[in-house]
Amino acid sequence: MAITDFLAAADITSAINGCKAKDSFSPKTFFKTVGLSKKTPPEIEGVFKILDQDKSGFIEQDELQLFLQNFAKGARPLTAAETRAFLLEGDSDGDGKIGWEEFSAMVKSS
Repeated sequence: MAITDFLAAADITSAINGCKAKDSFSPKTFFKTVGLSKKTPPEIEGVFKILDQDKSGFIEQDELQLFLQNFAKGARPLTAAETRAFLLEGDSDGDGKIGWEEFSAMVKSS
């Protein structure tokens, strides 16, 4: 599966362009701009599975740092501050990673 199986290429480009500057990434703004917040649970789960690169069932810190690169080749990595903020926002149970239910809740609240 490719990310474009779930999201429109134009929306991806717009979302990536909206956070080109370092420390400008906001998960909720990104999810809204890329159109993920309007998707069905199975579509959101499809995107989650792409982001969960090691197939552990969680998105860990190293996967979050490369988050944007899953949407567009050549996109910048998230800064350490953006990665920490993303993890803090999404990790509702405090285990240091974002599971499917946490990801889904985060997307739906955007």
